Amino acid sequence: MHTLVEKPIAHSVEAGQRMVDAFASAGLVGAVGHIERFNPAVQELRRRIEAGELGAVYQVVTRRQGPFPSRIADVGVAKDLASHDVDLTAWVVQSDYDRVFAQTAFKSGREHEDMITITGRTASGVIVNNIVNWLSPMKERLTVVTGEKGAFVADTSTGDLTFYANGTIPLEWESVSSFRGVSEGDVTRYAFAKREPLRVEHEAFRDAVLGQQTDVVTMEQGLRTLVVVEAALESSRTGNALPLLDT
Repeated sequence: MHTLVEKPIAHSVEAGQRMVDAFASAGLVGAVGHIERFNPAVQELRRRIEAGELGAVYQVVTRRQGPFPSRIADVGVAKDLASHDVDLTAWVVQSDYDRVFAQTAFKSGREHEDMITITGRTASGVIVNNIVNWLSPMKERLTVVTGEKGAFVADTSTGDLTFYANGTIPLEWESVSSFRGVSEGDVTRYAFAKREPLRVEHEAFRDAVLGQQTDVVTMEQGLRTLVVVEAALESSRTGNALPLLDT
């Protein structure tokens, strides 16, 4: 039957590939629950980037930090949390990861990592940095996209999206104006409809089952995210940056 599964798609790339093949051969809709794609801040962010409001995209930085979740014991923070940021980053800039380098830490006494930093680049040339951990006393869910015209900051815990524009007013203060980079400009926090992400995700899955065009996360896309996360974990073990375009 048509199925929406929790993310990540599977515990391994091989198992995920079997799921992709099974749903394809049966002609059924298979979707993966990467819910951040349906967060109102992320959807508004992608829409505005696609409309050219940021100009060329230079960099994406995500920060997903919070206290330790005692209920999760079968995987580390990479597959549980970093998979959110890998998927939303590639979706927002509409380009897959090209290569990754990662570092992990094991501080809680368990076999799985509880901290990971992923540095990478997408096929379109966007620089990426995903900072994820279970070791912070505060909860943070931020995505910062910097580009030609400024920077967007999406807070997925509140659904807010703010734009920090590059300054356009000439500076007369000599010690400051000698700096040739960008300067601070207007700051705008957008007002837009904020629907519950889980409901929007389920509606997208329903529409996919009905044969309509939706933004549902396909099994193939879910597998791609898992490929990137496993490459990041392998990079942390070997100390090498890993290419991804041939996977």
